[in-house]
Amino acid sequence: MSISTKYDPAATEDKWYSYWMSKNFFHSEPDEREPYTIVIPPPNVTGVLHMGHMLNNTIQDVLIRKARMQGKNACWVPGTDHASIATEAKVVAMLKERGIDKKDLTREEFLKYAWEWKEKYGGIILDQLKKLGASCDWERTRFTMEDDMSEAVIDSFIHLYKKGRIYRGVRMVNWDPAGKTSVSDEEVIRKEVNQKLYYIKYTVSGSNDQEFLTIATTRPETIMADAAICVNPNDERYAHLKGKKVFVPLINREIPVIQDDYVTMDFGTGCLKVTPAHDLNDYELGLRHKLPVIDILNDDGTLNELAQILVGEDRFIARKKIAKLLDEAGHLDKVEDYKSQVGFSERTDAAIEPKLSMQWFCKMDEMAKPALDDVLNGDVKLIPEKFQNTYRHWMENIRDWNISRQLWWGQQIPAWYDNQGNWVVAKTKEEALTEFLKLKDADGEFTAEEANGFKNQLAPFVNQDPDVMDTWFSSWLWPISVFDGFKDPDNKEINYYYPTNDLVTAPEILFFWVARMIMAGHEFRGQKPFTNVYLTGIVRDKLGRKMSKSLGNSPDPIGLIEKYGADGVRVGMLLCSPAGNDLMFDESYCEQGRNFANKIWNAFRLVKGWEIDYSLPNPNQQAISWFESRFNEALVEIEDNFKQYRLSEALMTSYKLVWDDFCAWYLEMVKPAYQHPIDAETLKFTIGFFEKILTLLHPYMPFLTEELWHDELFGAKEEMDCCIVASYPVAGSIDSVLLKDVESVKGLIAEVRNVRNTKQISPKDALPLSIKVNTGIDYEKWLNVIAKVVNISEVTFVSDKIAGALSFMVGKDEFFMTLNETIDVEAEKVRLNAELVYLQGFLKSVDAKLSNERFVQNAKPEIIQNERSKKADAEAKISTILGQIESLR
Repeated sequence: MSISTKYDPAATEDKWYSYWMSKNFFHSEPDEREPYTIVIPPPNVTGVLHMGHMLNNTIQDVLIRKARMQGKNACWVPGTDHASIATEAKVVAMLKERGIDKKDLTREEFLKYAWEWKEKYGGIILDQLKKLGASCDWERTRFTMEDDMSEAVIDSFIHLYKKGRIYRGVRMVNWDPAGKTSVSDEEVIRKEVNQKLYYIKYTVSGSNDQEFLTIATTRPETIMADAAICVNPNDERYAHLKGKKVFVPLINREIPVIQDDYVTMDFGTGCLKVTPAHDLNDYELGLRHKLPVIDILNDDGTLNELAQILVGEDRFIARKKIAKLLDEAGHLDKVEDYKSQVGFSERTDAAIEPKLSMQWFCKMDEMAKPALDDVLNGDVKLIPEKFQNTYRHWMENIRDWNISRQLWWGQQIPAWYDNQGNWVVAKTKEEALTEFLKLKDADGEFTAEEANGFKNQLAPFVNQDPDVMDTWFSSWLWPISVFDGFKDPDNKEINYYYPTNDLVTAPEILFFWVARMIMAGHEFRGQKPFTNVYLTGIVRDKLGRKMSKSLGNSPDPIGLIEKYGADGVRVGMLLCSPAGNDLMFDESYCEQGRNFANKIWNAFRLVKGWEIDYSLPNPNQQAISWFESRFNEALVEIEDNFKQYRLSEALMTSYKLVWDDFCAWYLEMVKPAYQHPIDAETLKFTIGFFEKILTLLHPYMPFLTEELWHDELFGAKEEMDCCIVASYPVAGSIDSVLLKDVESVKGLIAEVRNVRNTKQISPKDALPLSIKVNTGIDYEKWLNVIAKVVNISEVTFVSDKIAGALSFMVGKDEFFMTLNETIDVEAEKVRLNAELVYLQGFLKSVDAKLSNERFVQNAKPEIIQNERSKKADAEAKISTILGQIESLR
């Protein structure tokens, strides 16, 4: 390999990804090994890679690559979600550009265009994941609307219907006027909006226009749907109006004044307009007081004929016009600025309308119990645990799931209707006709000929429900359906890969995807679908704002990869992403990742450039033994972080091990003098350490590590001898005494370097060093390292202080340097006195803590011990400095 001065990601990434694919390294088949399985949270087919996807899939790839290297049968199943609302909106927009209106098409014609769009654009995001290095088993790619998976959705609907879990009824739902469909509670995003509070005067009936009730509302456009005015029964201001009526302004329809504790006396005027068709709480009030329901809005949010005025106007335009009409008619008392929470559709960003609608619902209470128990008893671990309470609250207060959507793109609900208003649930029209026959001939008295005649006569009048199922009703089956667990419930793959191991996803879909998958797992397989749920944070910019296209604060992920390399971006994302906490992303993290790749590349260039002299003995055994222990110590810490899913901390430990311990210390300790050769044994160990580092870093930095792995420095490689399937390192023995000693040696070297800097002494000038050992550290073993790294001419061991020498301490050991130049005694006194004042102040603060009874009683033992160690260390340093000051007198 020719060695460039900098690592070039563009020259390696496509090459190695293609190689991995060609050798089938990503593919998994059931065998005797322990399986490790992840199913991807299927991105929408409308999607392109954004920063949230980058974080989520980097984490998944780190986990899957590590498991693969540990000898597990790693299987990462990719796929996409059909995303009913979002995709239908895209297809409608495409048709509009072609001059085609959806309402002019049949369902079949529309679906042809939808599939055309999906085939053209639906795989973009999966191709982008390959640029990131995602090692998915692409042969297993699934789509939630492929035939087998759609059949699983239909079968599960029928199964739940037969168990009495699915029912049809009129309920108040969240209506998306832009998508013209209902959406679930979880698909409604609450936003604080600047609004107006309109104070509207309703004339009291029989008062000859002399008495008014004033109502404060943010929605004057709905007054035509008012069914009553409600006041609190304890509100003396309105007690005299009990049983009275008022006129709705502009349309002069009489409505009653009712009383209910629901009304808050100190909000607005203490009077509430009750509009059962357009507010969930008002609907509940209407049920209690048997009020009529007047729906004045069309599905697209325009006013219908029941509004009587402004028919056909959009609701928001109508709001402004009605405010003006009320003012002109003398019914608008005042208008105030007001902030309130408004629900918006997650998919179309349209303001949600509460709407009474006939929909299909799935009962959740029974299915929620095992899914809640799994999390509370630890069978399914939420990481971090802070999400447990939120999960429990949601599951304990769960509402029935509205599973029907008024769309064409999706799995059509398997319900069938005749011309008499009867309906049945069945998989096919033929099965539906049989069900209708059962309704007609409950006693089975029809002959076969009569039965066929009935079915033939009814067939032209039987039609399938036009609605489709909520997209989540397919994706909640994902861990089962990707392994064909519905098509073939006892197949080899579902029995081997299910339940899966880890799920990596965003907290915002904890309820309407994660919780429901757990429910589906118990309902259809009798067991949980996964063991661990790693919940990533939201990717925010450095100002704390959520990244979004509208704010223009979200970088293009592919652009970042092109600029910093996939490895640099992966490292950058993970360095700032603690589990469950929001990620404050800044592009500088990717730059840090790229710099780390270059650091490794330069270390490789250094080692590769060494010449070998096989006759030389190994003078570096101490350094080799130290780094081996340090590597094993770091590996124990890394493994502990992985077990707790602290991937950011695991990466940071790896980063410091490579940057500081290997590059800054070990290589400096063992590298030969300029233009001198290295001994064969030191080089062998150094190359071995480098190989271990490559396997340690591969899950984070797959491309760089694979590129280096194949260099001749690391030996000739067979076709399948790749870093991606190399053995992940396993921790060996740790010499804790050696590690502690080296920390003192490193402290000594740092102090000598500091002396050179402060005295402006060239690194080329060798200096003498004297050591007064007060501990058990054997510095003699490290003399060659100390001499090489900081150019020490001679080392002597003394039993007393050296008068007139420059001195410093490392721990309890004392060091003296007699410099050739005369020490400025006065300047040295000033320096030592300044250090003394600092240490005395530090000691005072530690003493204050240790004399505080509350601190001593409440602090953990290890914290108290740490403070006591600080005290002893400070006292030792003060004693040494006092001695040094004394020697200068």
